[in-house]
Amino acid sequence: MDIKGKAKVDKRTKNLVKRLHSHDIAIIDHADLDELAAETLLYCRPKAIINASSSITGRYPNAGPLNLIKAGVPLFDTAGPKVMQDIHDGDELLISGEEIICRGKWVARGTLLTESMVREKMAAAAQNVKKELAKFVDNTLDYAQREQGLILGEYPVPRLQTKIYDRHALVVVRGAGFQEDILAVKSYIDEIKPVLIGVDGGADALMELGYRPDIIVGDMDSVSDHALISGAEIVVHAYPDGRAPGLERVNELGLQAVVFSAPGTSEDIALLLAYEKGAELIVAVGTHTNMIDFLEKGRPGMASTFLVRLKVGSILVDAKGVSKLYRQGFRLKHVAQIILAALLPLVVIIIVSPSTKSFLKLLIMQVKLMLRI
Repeated sequence: MDIKGKAKVDKRTKNLVKRLHSHDIAIIDHADLDELAAETLLYCRPKAIINASSSITGRYPNAGPLNLIKAGVPLFDTAGPKVMQDIHDGDELLISGEEIICRGKWVARGTLLTESMVREKMAAAAQNVKKELAKFVDNTLDYAQREQGLILGEYPVPRLQTKIYDRHALVVVRGAGFQEDILAVKSYIDEIKPVLIGVDGGADALMELGYRPDIIVGDMDSVSDHALISGAEIVVHAYPDGRAPGLERVNELGLQAVVFSAPGTSEDIALLLAYEKGAELIVAVGTHTNMIDFLEKGRPGMASTFLVRLKVGSILVDAKGVSKLYRQGFRLKHVAQIILAALLPLVVIIIVSPSTKSFLKLLIMQVKLMLRI
């Protein structure tokens, strides 16, 4: 099997997908390829993906590689660092079998993963989950002790211009399956009109559906300029010591922002912000809630998430995975039922109305005369 295409190279998958097209070959360096990264790569439909690292290291059963292979995208694994060093954007690539050739020169060899290979690796990784879970729990409890100030008022919540008090708030994060989940709650958005809070790239997800975010929260590393200049109020997530790398980008765009210095993730402070500002209900889409989610983000624990959800849980509705609850397709019998329901009143009117009876008798007589019966 020969595959030809132009190379698109980036160590950060979320940066790569911004310039990746269907005629390209993606070159990444992504150990334990996560489900969200796989989703974004699939959206671009590249001819093939070459991973310099191991797509499944065995730490935990990450689903990203399986999703790519099931969708028919060839994944060449563990190709080594030379593919990142010797291949550049725009280079013409040829993948012949498992050999990777750039500008006529052999560069590396990658293992073409099959579904059976990936499932075998995932099964082996599942055996390692207990060990990872033990470490994860220890880290979570350790950091929870250190970060408890997050929910005890030690980190002042910034003032906002957007009114949240007594309103619903929808917090959107670019997590696995977030696109389907947003679509599943679209009618809720249209009817209730909650305050729309996009966490970094979650703001772009809202805009892709035609909604303008009211507030953008995050370190500003994965949100587009288009979203930032949309008119949303911007809250830059800073380190507890006040350092806010994302503020520089906002200032370069000539925009105003407030800073929220706190430990934890940006989605944590978005939930906390909505809670502290008096939201009646918080609906979360795409958030990270379990060990696999956090391991895929490279986080060894979920202390801040545990603490924040402990505080806001009474008004939090997690819509993660809601799109999977009911996926019944369109059925012909439903159409028949609707037509029958519409015809029933007409039949009743025909039966009980004298004038309609007379009209039908005349119509029947006309037909008989025409047919000579």
